[in-house]
Order: sequence, then C-alpha cells, then structure tokens
Amino acid sequence: MSLYPLKFTPLYKYRIWGGEKLKTVLHKNYQEDHIGESWEISDVKGDQTVVGEGILEGKTLKSLIEEYKEDVVGKTVYNAFGTDFPLLIKFIDAKTPLSIQVHPSNEIAKERHNSFGKNEMWYVMEAEKDAELIVGFNQQVDKASYIQALKSGNILNVLNNDIVSKGDTYYIPTGRIHAIGAGVMLAEIQQTSDITYRIYDYERVDAATGKTRELHTEQAVDVIDYSVSDSYKTKYTKPDNDTNTLVNSPYFKTNIVNVKGEMTKDYSALDSFVIYICVEGELDLLWNDASYKIVKGETVFLPAAIDSVTLKSSNADVLEVYY
Repeated sequence: MSLYPLKFTPLYKYRIWGGEKLKTVLHKNYQEDHIGESWEISDVKGDQTVVGEGILEGKTLKSLIEEYKEDVVGKTVYNAFGTDFPLLIKFIDAKTPLSIQVHPSNEIAKERHNSFGKNEMWYVMEAEKDAELIVGFNQQVDKASYIQALKSGNILNVLNNDIVSKGDTYYIPTGRIHAIGAGVMLAEIQQTSDITYRIYDYERVDAATGKTRELHTEQAVDVIDYSVSDSYKTKYTKPDNDTNTLVNSPYFKTNIVNVKGEMTKDYSALDSFVIYICVEGELDLLWNDASYKIVKGETVFLPAAIDSVTLKSSNADVLEVYY
C-alpha cells in the first residue's frame, strides 16, 4: 500500500484583518501581507491542498479518495460523501476583528448554494491581553429586536463577548452569531464550506479593493439562532497522556491529547481518517518503522487504513479530529 501519514502544503489566504503570526509564530512560508488564514487540509473547489512530501507528493485529497476510496477516509465517510472530503482545517490569525457573521444550516446551504452548511469549532492557540471572541447573544432577542439593533447601530450591545486565553474552545453550530476578535490566533475545524453571511463589518474599507465588503443582512435573518446561553465555552480537562473530548458533533469529533513521554493510539476499531493538529510543543509520530516530526502549527492526515501510531514527546498538545 502506498498510503502513509500525509502532510499537505497549506494555502495562504489574504484577509483584510490578517496579521503576521502565521509566519512569526507558526513559521508558515509566505511573503504576502495580511495573511489571515492557512488552509491546512482543504477539498474546497478551486482551493484543494496537495500532499507536500513522499511518493504521493502533489496529489489532492480528492484524487487520493478516487484511487484508494475507503482506505483513505473509511467506509462510513466514503458511503456518505463519495470523493468529497467533509472537513476543512485552518489556522486563523486576527490582527483586527473579523466581521460579525453567521453560517447557514446544511439544508439552507444546500438549497441556496448547493453546499454543505458550516458547523465549526475554535481552539485558541494564542491570545493577546484582553483579546475577545464574540459568540452568541448576551440577552434574549427575537428577529424584530435583532433587526432594530442592527439598523440603529447597536448590534454590538446585544452580542456576547468572552475574554479568552490559550486553550479556550468553542463549538459554533450553524445559526450562532460569532466573530474572532483582534489579537487571537486559533485552529478552526469546520465542514467543507466557504459560505458565510456577514452581518456587520465595522464600516471598514478593504485596502485590496478600496471598497467596503458586502453584507448579507437579509440572508442572515432567517438562519440566526436567537436563543441565549449562560455559557458558550466548552468545558474540558486535560490529564497527561490521555484523550479528552472537546467536540462530539454529527459533523466531526475532536479530542485533545496531551503527550508526555510515549503513547500508542489504536485506531483498528475506528472507521475514519484521523487528523492531528499540533497546537503546542512538538512530537514524533512513529509508524511502520518511520518517524514523522510534527511541530506547533503543523497538521498530519492519517488515512483510515492506518490502524495504530505511536506518539512521542516531552510535552505536546495535539487536536485529534475524525468523523
């Protein structure tokens, strides 16, 4: 078999709010300014990442699925999605705030855009002092009061702001208003979709176009979840050398694994690919008499045919993602 642990070559995305941390902190290799996103594993049409090394170098994930089918993604994923890969993995660096936005459900995204919806999660990797995320509402609103707040310029007053720090985790289901604040760098795991409804953008002008960015006010109104929650942040523990659940959704599962020393991960009973995202430290992944170095800001894809690997580190945190 030709399959092995795969590193893909990232795609770097200009964003009006992008900074330099993907380069200075995660050591990404690009020269452009205002790079806000590093797409680590992508099957988005027109933005497909390719294998960066080994005998499969240059191949897209879709071409691998076409050739190796369930050996790449697992029987369940292959039966559900065929050659379409269901997840998009990113690192995001916000020098200034992102627009306030919301994503449509699978059903609405299919109807309006012939796309998946966009359920996603955030894991904060770096946060400057008093850096914030906007997640959900801070008070009960309905469609009418939301529209009034938007028209009067008071939308920020009804949104929930959380000051965040490294390790904070949020699940963002479709319909939940959200925005990444200035000074936050995070890992994002999401469905394969690039559908975003922008509802507020601080009236700023994009230097690349000389124009303000499009808002999607009418499209957003009917997809917003107007409910309010006491807390939007995920609670979890992180004991050494253990696998701890962060998100268990119908769209993806994400655990955090703290590696101190050596531990073996047995995937023989798991019918899925596995993605490792190193969010702190560095580690060695041992498989089939080969060793793969993974450092903070790197992502590795384990095809479903790989039954077990050994992780070795003095101290590293890894997000473990599968379907």
